[in-house]
Order: sequence, then C-alpha cells, then structure tokens
Amino acid sequence: MSSDLTKLLNGKKFVLGSSSPRRAELLRKAGINFVVVVPENINEEQVSSDPVSHVLELSRKKAENVAKKVRDSIILGADTIVVLNGEILGKPKDSEEAFKMLKKLSGKEHKVYTGISLVDKKEGKTLSGYQLTKVKFNQLKDKEIKDYIDTGEPLDKAGAYGIQGMGNFLVEKIEGDLDNVIGLPLRKLEELLIKIRN
Repeated sequence: MSSDLTKLLNGKKFVLGSSSPRRAELLRKAGINFVVVVPENINEEQVSSDPVSHVLELSRKKAENVAKKVRDSIILGADTIVVLNGEILGKPKDSEEAFKMLKKLSGKEHKVYTGISLVDKKEGKTLSGYQLTKVKFNQLKDKEIKDYIDTGEPLDKAGAYGIQGMGNFLVEKIEGDLDNVIGLPLRKLEELLIKIRN
C-alpha cells in the first residue's frame, strides 16, 4: 500500500493536521513523507452527538483549520471516538474518568469511528469519509484497570485505551480495521486520495 499512497499524492506536500503520535506512526509505516501542523482552537463541544456526523465534522474542522496556515498541500484532519450504547467516549479528563470509561467498556462490544478529511489547498477541494470498527473487551478486574491507568497510556486516547500498546490485553476480539482503532484507517485514506485526484 505504501508506494500506492505516495503515488497518489502526485508530488504534492502532505500535512498531518494532528498531534497524535499514533497517526504519525501509521503514515510513516505507509511510506508517506509529511509534516505535522497542529490545529488550534477547535471547539469539540459544539458538534453533533450522532457518531458519524461528529467525526466527519471534527475531522473537517481540523483539516480546514490547518489549511489556513499552509500552501499548496494536501491536509489530513482526523477524529476518533469510541461509542458504547450510543454514548460517545472521548479522551478522559483524568484517571478517575478513565477508570469509569474502562469499567463501562469491560466485557462489552463497542464501536470505534474515525472520520478523516482531506483538503487539497491548490485545487480547493475537500473530501471526508469515515470508518467503523467493532471491538469487544475482555471482562476486566478493577485492579487490572487501575494498573493500566497507572501506566499513563489511557489518558490521551479516545475511550481511555490504546489497542496498539499495553491496552492490547483489554481486547477480546476486533471486527474490522485495526488501523482505524489506532486512529487512522489507511484504506479509507487511500480511497479519499483517489477521489481527490479526480
């Protein structure tokens, strides 16, 4: 996939509009050269409570925010959320909230949505799409949750866990795209890059 993605950029500069080290790592693995420009002053409160609308709206806001700061580039904005029984779980504010989230997720299946948006600055085009993955958690003991929170890993992640890190032990099974749960569905990115070229 890596050479395909690079070819799709057609020599254009690529900007990742996110501070997420996981997204950066996925792009590096895909062989894409990019620079990071972090979006600023994005209001994440005043967005739709519908999961799909939520991630599409925020990913677009992030990409458009960064697009104002760069020239002649393709900008990627992304937003990932965890949804349990219709409730959106974002990043926990503190350890206490992380514990509550993981306790809720214990033994249950939840959905992970990632919205991605591309802005082609030169062509004046914006495209968005999303990916959905289902994740089932193991039944977790309180001590396991506390020990995991003590590692610090859950605090900057939607749903308070990182599937690609120590949080892997939480997961019983996954249905769909693993990259999506990490924070950037590369197949969806490829699809949008093909569309934005045409």
